[in-house]
Amino acid sequence: MNYEKSARFTPREKLALRYADAIIYDPVQADDAMWSALRAEFSEAQLVELGYWIGFTFGGQRWLKTLNTKQGEFAAFLSRRGS
Repeated sequence: MNYEKSARFTPREKLALRYADAIIYDPVQADDAMWSALRAEFSEAQLVELGYWIGFTFGGQRWLKTLNTKQGEFAAFLSRRGS
């Protein structure tokens, strides 16, 4: 969660992570300055794809939490069904 100060991420990756934070935790973060920075770095298609993937992934995680599943249980269930 301390990606802003990490040297492991490029400025572009940090911007994408800030976008994810805005989508997941606090939409107010997506102010004019953020949108300006996002549009300077990503195409409209890339922003749609990022936003969709963030929402899809986060929503899926929330759904699995309502099922009280643990990490890996859903994948194990699917692999058993395929056998």
